[in-house]
Amino acid sequence: MDAREVIKRPVVTERSMETMDEKKYTFEVDPRANKTEIKSAVEEIFGVKVQKVNTMNYKGKFRRFGQYSGYRPKRKKAIIQLTPDSKEIDFFDGV
Repeated sequence: MDAREVIKRPVVTERSMETMDEKKYTFEVDPRANKTEIKSAVEEIFGVKVQKVNTMNYKGKFRRFGQYSGYRPKRKKAIIQLTPDSKEIDFFDGV
């Protein structure tokens, strides 16, 4: 799996922005990716050194639209802890 296929997008919430001070970054990742694939993808894309990876799986929510019903897609979230000597990831460099 390519590094750009593993990392889908950063998760930008109030809680994830507070943890950036501790060099913890949250990403939505491919549900099939494991921790070592996520670690190598972040190191390749951003050029940083990863210390630890924590992952969480979310089931899709049940949704109805009139007579039609189904589930939203399942997703996986990863919290990346960088080493203390690593540079920081800047999501908002142009703003």
